[in-house]
Amino acid sequence: SLLHIYLSFLFTMKLSISLALLSATSAFAFTPSVPARAFVSNTALDGSRNAAKLASRGAWAEKRGVTEASDEASSSSTLTNDEGLEYVKLTNGDSTADIYLIGGVVTSYVKEGVEYIAVRPDAKMDGSKPISGGLSHCWPQFGPGAIQQHGFARNINWNVASVSDDEVELTLVPNDYTKEMWDKEFKCTFTVSLKDDQLDTKMNVENVGEDAFDFQAALHSYFTVSSLENLEITGSFKGKEFLNKMVGDEGEMQTEERESITISEEYDRVYKGVNDPVLKDTGKGKALSVMNTAGWEDTVLWNPFGDEGMGFNEFVCVESVKFDPITLDGGASWVGDMTLKPSDL
Repeated sequence: SLLHIYLSFLFTMKLSISLALLSATSAFAFTPSVPARAFVSNTALDGSRNAAKLASRGAWAEKRGVTEASDEASSSSTLTNDEGLEYVKLTNGDSTADIYLIGGVVTSYVKEGVEYIAVRPDAKMDGSKPISGGLSHCWPQFGPGAIQQHGFARNINWNVASVSDDEVELTLVPNDYTKEMWDKEFKCTFTVSLKDDQLDTKMNVENVGEDAFDFQAALHSYFTVSSLENLEITGSFKGKEFLNKMVGDEGEMQTEERESITISEEYDRVYKGVNDPVLKDTGKGKALSVMNTAGWEDTVLWNPFGDEGMGFNEFVCVESVKFDPITLDGGASWVGDMTLKPSDL
């Protein structure tokens, strides 16, 4: 009927108008913004802490001239470890040696598959602190004193002066970091030569200024052992006086009555006038002669007996030392020669 048609028409018109109004409104619709949650995941938090730690280590290292190796800085003569530190690898037949630029430290000497130099399991190999192990330089101070413990030579990057397959020469000269604590004009040259049957080292200290200066020197040498119970250390120890630094506050002078030294307690002993130690390891079936042929007059034996974190049962320190201070006049030099010579027992 006409009424039904008219009502249907009105309904359609209302619906069209409503849809048109809704469409117009949506063009100006406002969606309120919801602020993001202030949320940091554990992963992000750990990452930020790690970044801060790395930044702190980086600042420590940069001040001492230690930077991650770059393509520009690296050359065919140097390699880079997983942590970004540069080192040199020497080869000669079945022998190899690794020498890191930070600290100028020899960290490995392998002959016929046997490793003779130890690096502690807690050592940092990323430049955040001196490497705990190897043939570590204590210079220009040994132990505590006027400047930082063991001096600064082990803390900073040495420069590669020359390198071949079986020899490297490293140099150390003053920089801002060293001058802050020890403002002397010096040049240290450390040469490592890998021979057929031995490893030779030479430490040369030059006074390149006019004023005299005093210094001490040592190679704080870490050597591998199969176990301390398999080790004895021989040499001209018997009858020699030594400073036992484990007794009292200042240590105590004692006399060595043994011809061979075994270690069954914590050791920190300075044997003055002994420079011919030989490590004999029945577990390896090997001996290692520490041949101090110039400069190095004394020997220090050190082991943190019982300290599992340091790996006490895997190494012993038999250190080549010049304990009494040396006075070096302007233009003068001092040399310390030390050779490691392995042999069968």
